[in-house]
Amino acid sequence: MTVFSELRMHPAATASSGWDASNTARLVMAGSVIFTLLVGANLATPLYPLLQANLGLSPFGVTAAFASYVLALVLTLMLAGHWSDHIGRRAALILAVVAGLAGGAIFAHAGNLAALSAGRALQGAAVALATGASAAALRELLPARPEWASRFTLLASAGGVAAGPVIGGVLSLLPGPTTAPYYVHSAVLAVLLVPLYLLKARPAIQLPAGTRPLKALAPRRPSVSTEARGAFWLASAVGFLSFSVFGFCLSLAPAYFAGIVGADSRPLTGALAGLTLGASAASQLLTVQGRFVVPAGLSVLGVSVLLLAAAASWGSPLLLVIASISGGLGQGIAFRTVFNDVAGKVAPSGHAQVISTLYVITYLGSAAPVIGLGWAAAAFGLEASVAVFAVVCGAAALVLAAVTLRAAVLPGPHAA
Repeated sequence: MTVFSELRMHPAATASSGWDASNTARLVMAGSVIFTLLVGANLATPLYPLLQANLGLSPFGVTAAFASYVLALVLTLMLAGHWSDHIGRRAALILAVVAGLAGGAIFAHAGNLAALSAGRALQGAAVALATGASAAALRELLPARPEWASRFTLLASAGGVAAGPVIGGVLSLLPGPTTAPYYVHSAVLAVLLVPLYLLKARPAIQLPAGTRPLKALAPRRPSVSTEARGAFWLASAVGFLSFSVFGFCLSLAPAYFAGIVGADSRPLTGALAGLTLGASAASQLLTVQGRFVVPAGLSVLGVSVLLLAAAASWGSPLLLVIASISGGLGQGIAFRTVFNDVAGKVAPSGHAQVISTLYVITYLGSAAPVIGLGWAAAAFGLEASVAVFAVVCGAAALVLAAVTLRAAVLPGPHAA
């Protein structure tokens, strides 16, 4: 099938040709696309203080630009999260890369908040299109190892988010600090388009019957099977909380961390902002099992978030680093476990739709709480607002830890 016939959900007139890549190559491509798109979506993290000064933005303006990415991502997941179940994984990934290229170009040349938000929104749409497609592709390529499919999905996702601030900080040292990172990133995306286009696609897993196949792409109400519902809501709660913390790390944290370390170096603040995400990505390489993995991970996350606020009060860069790393490890282990539980209970034909629905709730954690934090920072000051935010998030993590611990110690069907 050609890309255009896939998009129209019509079989190609002639036998499909192209690069018949191995499973390993397909795994690498699926992971590389979502990783690279998430790097691009988070290149701006260390640039926000510079953009704030150049464009005269308030802290609320920074969080508004960040939230426009999240809201567009969520909206696209709701409207098009199931598309790759019908048009195929390759076609969805190609659409995602094209949208990512457009978003990066607009953001790089933005001269006001509206343009920044438009560029961020396109980046969010790109990530949304790739999220369900890459997760489903990885699971299809590893049918006998679903746990590793989940690990690779989260490793690529968290790794891309973590690498974005670091790469953005380093590339901002080039001439044109707010544009050079996006020129480099666009070149990488363009290179990725070549093997994706040449790839011999496998058929979409649900070719709709009838004369109007495009009806299958219409928005649909999210649904989760009864068997997966409990696991789905637990994963959604853990994801929402996790991404509230991540949203802070990727928006206002560089200015907050600069005050703790007493430096405004963009590579340094970018690296600090990516620590939690990097630790979350690294945790996917750890094998930790048992009934108490989820409550233990959530407890570590809760305590670590509280220590982030303490690091500012005590002016301790060392405590900041320790809390960031431990929080990411706790989050990564807990979220992987609940994510894998959901993925294992979903039929392959609906995998992209259900995982996209999970990410709708998860990514909302990066929007609503962070917008509130931005408003509070503008009204009451950054340090005081972050302290309250940390207490709320830390308490929520500890409450979730208690709930999952209770489920873990109960006998019979209630055990986690």
